[in-house]
Amino acid sequence: MPIRYELIIYWSEEDNSYIVEVPELPGCMADGQTYAEAVKAAEDVIGEWIETAREIGRPIPEPRGKLMYA
Repeated sequence: MPIRYELIIYWSEEDNSYIVEVPELPGCMADGQTYAEAVKAAEDVIGEWIETAREIGRPIPEPRGKLMYA
């Protein structure tokens, strides 16, 4: 599944890992020890978020592009 949602990625000293937030999908976050691991984890979590939303009948936002939430 291609990622079309904006990803905000930053290093967290507190967690000692990269954190990925997906602002268009409420509560959708992931982390990883490397940048690539964090992005891969975000791809997995986005898929799970969308699958769960479909199962419970929750609307799935269309990707809006960069800086919509910044």
